[in-house]
Amino acid sequence: MPKTVLLIIDAQNEMFDPANPVHQSEQLLENLQSLIKKARSADVSIIYVQHNDAGLVEGTDFWQIHPSITPQEGDAVIQKWTPDSFHENELLEILQKNGVHNLVIAGNQTEHCINATTRSASQLGFEVTLAKDAHGTWDSKTMSAQEIIDHQNGLLSGFVTLQETKDIEFTG
Repeated sequence: MPKTVLLIIDAQNEMFDPANPVHQSEQLLENLQSLIKKARSADVSIIYVQHNDAGLVEGTDFWQIHPSITPQEGDAVIQKWTPDSFHENELLEILQKNGVHNLVIAGNQTEHCINATTRSASQLGFEVTLAKDAHGTWDSKTMSAQEIIDHQNGLLSGFVTLQETKDIEFTG
């Protein structure tokens, strides 16, 4: 049976800052917690990806992974500097070394890092499940956050499996 990993992208404090949280931030955190709990129950590995840029500086509070979903011992934490979680880091090497074939993806930001990583994972040959209700963003000048999420789910549905958090089951 192909090995599965849960990939949590950019679930950092900045995204849940009460002054400017992602759309439906509390529900997003609940969905991420649910996915993590299900993955741990099925003995499925979890990999966290942390974004680094001028606003997300390593070691700062905003850069830290949200405390309600803190990685545990044995979870990998990968650093990235572009929207694509596979770009110029060890993520692909870790997945290949461990015989991973399936990825369940969740986190932030829908139209940037979720989109880029989901596309890369598919192009690299992974079977991808996107938790369609477990990725977040903010309103833009032309679209609401929910419209962006719905639009991206539609764009990505051509080459990934979309599932709601409640329907995702991990098999290892």
